[in-house]
Amino acid sequence: MVPHNFLALPPEQSSLEAAKVVLIPVPYDSTTSFRSGSRDGPQAIITASSGLEDYDFELELDVSEIGVHTTGAIEPHMAGPSPMTERTKDVVAAYLEMGKTVGLLGGEHSITIGSVRAHVEAYPSLSVLYLDAHADLRDEYMGTPFGHASAARRVHESCPIALAGLRSLCQEEHDFIRNNNIPVWYWDPNSDRDALDGVLDTLSDTVYVSVDLDVLDPALMPAVGTPEPGGMDWHQLVSLLGKVAESRRIVGFDVCELAPADGPPACSYTAAKLVYKLVAYACGNR
Repeated sequence: MVPHNFLALPPEQSSLEAAKVVLIPVPYDSTTSFRSGSRDGPQAIITASSGLEDYDFELELDVSEIGVHTTGAIEPHMAGPSPMTERTKDVVAAYLEMGKTVGLLGGEHSITIGSVRAHVEAYPSLSVLYLDAHADLRDEYMGTPFGHASAARRVHESCPIALAGLRSLCQEEHDFIRNNNIPVWYWDPNSDRDALDGVLDTLSDTVYVSVDLDVLDPALMPAVGTPEPGGMDWHQLVSLLGKVAESRRIVGFDVCELAPADGPPACSYTAAKLVYKLVAYACGNR
């Protein structure tokens, strides 16, 4: 029987004791404002990952040898997004205390708030690279300050943040970026690379990477809750993450907003491949 965990790994590579990396599914999308369905993202990523090659020829690394443990899913807290943030933080913190590198499989982008708060306690000099088509810097949206549209705002309150891939934001967010000097790389496929290097220069030595899959071009990734025209292609995104890994230590990450019913199966496979790459960038060179 094929194991139902990330990469379909056998026990000697997927047990908690053997693994350097812990992946936590968070099937939560209760604050979604356009298209729901990202609650189905974690299982779709895990299922698709069984088709990936364990060996990464670009990094000359067998990712399975890192050891990846897939936990049970965090149960959604139906009292609301604030207690869900605390629940996520507590679960992430428990694995960080074991010395594991933790990655979250979303789920909507609000799950990032609790994960970052746990990581800041473990890594006080943490900074966050936030990859998203949207700024997510509203102080509150649809009655909550802990929804997907406020995730970057809450992260900014915990540690430094740099945003990359933006191509949609409201006036409130535009003003907040300007008034708080937040490093932002607005997506333009024709811009020179110095602008991106400037964003990377704002990151500390320890970095948490948060990826909303809508940072990718919807021609490649239509299976997201809020698709936005334009965006990165696969190689641009992976190249950026590789640059971060070359000069910084990636200590945690999440991949959010896969809504598998809104796109072909290739979207789930692409999301799984991105998680695989982040595992390799976080732990492959230590």
